[in-house]
Amino acid sequence: MTTQDSQSFHWHYDELDDKNFQIRGRTLFFIIVLFSVVIFISLIFLLTRWMCRKPSSASSAAVVADTTGLQGHAFEITHGLAKAVIDSLEITLHHRPSTSTAGDSECCICLGVFEEGEKVKVLPNCFHGYHCECIDKWLTTHSSCPICRAAIRVDSPV
Repeated sequence: MTTQDSQSFHWHYDELDDKNFQIRGRTLFFIIVLFSVVIFISLIFLLTRWMCRKPSSASSAAVVADTTGLQGHAFEITHGLAKAVIDSLEITLHHRPSTSTAGDSECCICLGVFEEGEKVKVLPNCFHGYHCECIDKWLTTHSSCPICRAAIRVDSPV
């Protein structure tokens, strides 16, 4: 080994300190343009998030038009059904047929199996059945069937 290899490397910090550092001309122009583009994109992003989060009162009560592929059901943008409408749904006793499928014999909300003679609430449009307590909780916050998303339309008693 030579003595030159065994010597340690010493940093000269005064050489790295550049007191005369200046940004001029094209470099300053590109820095300003880049900073402006970043600010502009950030503002557009924040404005878009704000517009998407803020629900307008007109659109929250609107009815979405039927489109193909939705099985002919119109979906209302609401937050649930009234207590009177929920109470007016038909309640039947569950009877297990001799050849039953798993979908017909369980509540898809709580995943509990229907027992023989248990009270089951049947939705009017799609005829899906659920435990009374389960579907009542669901319908206070939603206005559609949990399985097929068919809108709940109940004929008024008048």
